[in-house]
Amino acid sequence: MDLAELGPALAGRRVVKGTLLLVESNTTGTGRLFARQARELGYEPVLAAADPSRYPYAAEDSVRVVRCDTSDACAVLDSDTGEVAGVTSSSEYFIPVAARIAAKLGLPGPDPLAVTECRNKAHQRAVLGTPCTVATSVAEAVAAAAEFPVVLKPAEGSGSVGVLRCETPEAVATQAAALLSVTHNERGLPVPAQVLVEPYASGPEYSVELFGDVVVAVVRKHLGPAPFFVEVGHDVPAALPPLDETALIDTARAAVTALGLGFGAAHVEIRLTPSGPWLMEVNPRPAGGMIPELVRASTGVDLVAAQVAAVLGLPPDLRASRRACASLRFLTATSSSVVAAGDAVAKASTVPGVAEGRLYRPDGTVVRPARDYRDRAGHVLAVADRPRGARAAAAAGLDRLRAALVPAPKGEAR
Repeated sequence: MDLAELGPALAGRRVVKGTLLLVESNTTGTGRLFARQARELGYEPVLAAADPSRYPYAAEDSVRVVRCDTSDACAVLDSDTGEVAGVTSSSEYFIPVAARIAAKLGLPGPDPLAVTECRNKAHQRAVLGTPCTVATSVAEAVAAAAEFPVVLKPAEGSGSVGVLRCETPEAVATQAAALLSVTHNERGLPVPAQVLVEPYASGPEYSVELFGDVVVAVVRKHLGPAPFFVEVGHDVPAALPPLDETALIDTARAAVTALGLGFGAAHVEIRLTPSGPWLMEVNPRPAGGMIPELVRASTGVDLVAAQVAAVLGLPPDLRASRRACASLRFLTATSSSVVAAGDAVAKASTVPGVAEGRLYRPDGTVVRPARDYRDRAGHVLAVADRPRGARAAAAAGLDRLRAALVPAPKGEAR
């Protein structure tokens, strides 16, 4: 076959420029979008995973998976990852490993030490001067709770797992004992025997989505009932008074700088208390909870695409291309329930303004009242010209999606 004949044969084929190495992934939300974005840019996504069964989307999207010990940068590098052009992770737990691999390969990425230290909330509090006591025993935790309510949380965690508002010394003791008994997280990685005891900060919660020093969005967050801190919804834009928005942005930027971050995306969570912004935590990664998709629906800025571009050494596109209002509401159970989808998704999707309705669990799955992100059963995303319209459409869509949860038989719990 000569060159003239090769032309039609190669037409439409994408020249692969190398691989984008994904060190594990988040299991809900935007994880699979990283692989899709790599392909859009002409790179082959390769998912390194200790347990590939966590990621059904890999088989569905024909993503090549390499099984290896993803807690060890050298073990990942020794696996068959191809000609690596960039490295990242959409999982909170594996950002430090991805950063170490990128540094070893001389590829773009965040400072490995900065992201490793940032994952420890005790370190964050010490650097940023946020009131907090780090306890390593139940007695220390109880002694630290001088005024109630207080919030207890693990020193390293994600998705509100283990975070609890406590009103009494007995509740503190019970939660501290539970947290200190955990030696490894849900991904099998060791966790420090540390419990953070913090004052409870009242007020609405927001997040500032940064990319480098660029403010992409300020997000209004909605939480489920106490004593847990489950995020049950988000709004973009946050529709804040300008002075409040500026205060949140200034707080977020100062925190990112103090922690030695600044490469790529950062997700900074803040409460706006009567006395001003109260920094909750800084995450050196794009937000979870479908926030990148919400930001894209509202502004046109694709945070996943920007993160993938940055680790590949390409210029990220952070230009807003639209001005809309977007709201997302998660489906959670108020009592022990079972998923029975029926036509709930279809009905939710017919609500004017609803752009997407989705269930995360197959029929027959038992769902408990939400204690952390793992208990969210689905979501509705709505877009409108004004904040009130987006919120109303999301609420109406969620009401229809609730039909997918039916009461669980007595005695059946997850």
